[in-house]
Amino acid sequence: MRACFPLAAAVALGLCASAFAQEIQPPTLQVGVLPDALNVDGVLDEPAWNAAPAVENFAQTDPSEGAPPTTRTAVRVLAGPRALAIGIVCDQDPEDIVSFSVRRDALLNNEDHVRVVLGPFLDGRSGYVFAVNPSGARYDGLIDPGGESENADWDGIWEAATARTPSGWTVEIRIPMQTLSFKPGLHEWHFNVQRRVQRLLETDRWAFPARQYQVTQTSRAGLLTGLPAFSQGRGLSIRPAMTAGGGVPAPSARIDGDAQPSLDVTQRLGADLLASLTVNTDFAETEVDTRRTNLTRFPLFFPEKRSFFLEGADTFAFGLGLAQDIIPFFSRRVGLVNGNEVPIVAGGKLNGQIGSTNVGGLVVGTHDKPGIVSEPSTMGVARVKQNIWKESWIGAIATTGDPLGRSGSALGGVDFTYATSRFRGNKNLRIGLWGLMTTRDDLRGDRNARGFIIDYPNDEWNLALNYKRIGRDFDPSLGFVPRRDVQLYNLQVDNRTRLSRGPLQQLTHEFEPFVATDLGGRWESYRIFMAPLNWRFRSGDRVEFNVNPTGERLDTPFTVSNVTIPTGAYQWRQYRLEVGTAQKRRLYNQLTWWFGGYYGGKLDQVIWTGAWNPTALLTVE
Repeated sequence: MRACFPLAAAVALGLCASAFAQEIQPPTLQVGVLPDALNVDGVLDEPAWNAAPAVENFAQTDPSEGAPPTTRTAVRVLAGPRALAIGIVCDQDPEDIVSFSVRRDALLNNEDHVRVVLGPFLDGRSGYVFAVNPSGARYDGLIDPGGESENADWDGIWEAATARTPSGWTVEIRIPMQTLSFKPGLHEWHFNVQRRVQRLLETDRWAFPARQYQVTQTSRAGLLTGLPAFSQGRGLSIRPAMTAGGGVPAPSARIDGDAQPSLDVTQRLGADLLASLTVNTDFAETEVDTRRTNLTRFPLFFPEKRSFFLEGADTFAFGLGLAQDIIPFFSRRVGLVNGNEVPIVAGGKLNGQIGSTNVGGLVVGTHDKPGIVSEPSTMGVARVKQNIWKESWIGAIATTGDPLGRSGSALGGVDFTYATSRFRGNKNLRIGLWGLMTTRDDLRGDRNARGFIIDYPNDEWNLALNYKRIGRDFDPSLGFVPRRDVQLYNLQVDNRTRLSRGPLQQLTHEFEPFVATDLGGRWESYRIFMAPLNWRFRSGDRVEFNVNPTGERLDTPFTVSNVTIPTGAYQWRQYRLEVGTAQKRRLYNQLTWWFGGYYGGKLDQVIWTGAWNPTALLTVE
């Protein structure tokens, strides 16, 4: 596979040189003046709203791309030195409003909502997303590099309120500047708004309403113009906490108690850098991991949930297409060993953007813990990513330290991502190259990993080719690598066809083979995911049938659910049938049935998911 890297580089250079069509000018919206006192109640009755310019030129992305929207949406924006306010009017028959959620960060995809995207760096790569439904449920997130996805773990400080009217509903949003990082001196930001009308299964968007673009792609957003010079004040946040507990160990004993103070401090170093300090960190309020059953012979991935590590976590993301096969820096390695908490003495973090360079740094010191860690440890990570061209970047990462105290632990790596939303005029294309190397005193063999991906993520055709090579002794002390001494090949060929007539609205066909071999080329695993039937009806109901030929070669016995599977080569076929009703209804049901082989036997799984939403304040699942 040594020829893969030169071939990928040649393909990248050839595609980068592809001619682009004439650039389409983004739409613009001039902001109005935000008064000192704005009552955020969802009613847009202040004179400032009437004086501000409005945009109503939305178009459908679904179900009829480019068609005029069925209902009217009007957007106005007000800006002042310390805050930004957004007012949106959504015309609609009140009886047709679909709104069930009221909790923070609820997934609003299957109910009416508006989604606002801000790109305060005007770099076409980063930004924020804010969403609100008619019941006032709020969702926010950080846009991942390139805009193909978003990180919902980020929680900012902002206000939103809604009001029902005889002609629909309205929403009022106020975002303080302290919540946002932004490039100083800009008088325009990237901006987009998208609205979902769930009863009609319709999605309307203001800027670039094309299906192959995500609304979170700030490279395909409009412009918010006439912005004032923003101020964030002192940008200082101090959060002290105290955890205390006690008990009586024996009937005649005294009360045995303990108290642990902790402190978290964040300070903005300008508009685009954030420094954080934590002392004697308290994770008492951290959500526990979801219980899962592991049916594979590799460790499961559990995401980070501790707030100190979640804030700015996207800064340390590395490479393109690595998914959960290789994570060079996995923050759960810090302060956690085999699921046991190790006390954190103190930690410091810096993340943000300097010009066109994204930077991130983290240093944490931990205590020893008898029976788990024999001595204190200091661990750190540094990440630099330089933006190049319109949407691409090149970067480097380095880590040091080991949670178990093993000496000489370090990692270094470089990555390059070419990304464009203008390939052949209006298509998305991404090409990624990356390489990593680890060191540690007990590692002697092949300590390298490398790979590439060519990704064509568009609406009609979603194509990808991904290759990863992981050496036998590639073992990042602060990373996550479930398999080593392996080559991983992924191919993705998905086609989506939309029908203009009849009960069927969308047909999706998927072919996604995966093969894992050892470094000598002998196969170890394979799985071919096929979807010969994946239908979505105009009613919103859907049905899907999958066929999954699978193979595993075991060189050592493998135990699952107290059953030991002996060594050997196993090949079997699994099937999946899934039927789901439209989630626009108050009563929703989904039935999933997995059946077929599993190693030398059979495995059946039946999963039923149901939800009843009698009111916006009650959901029964």
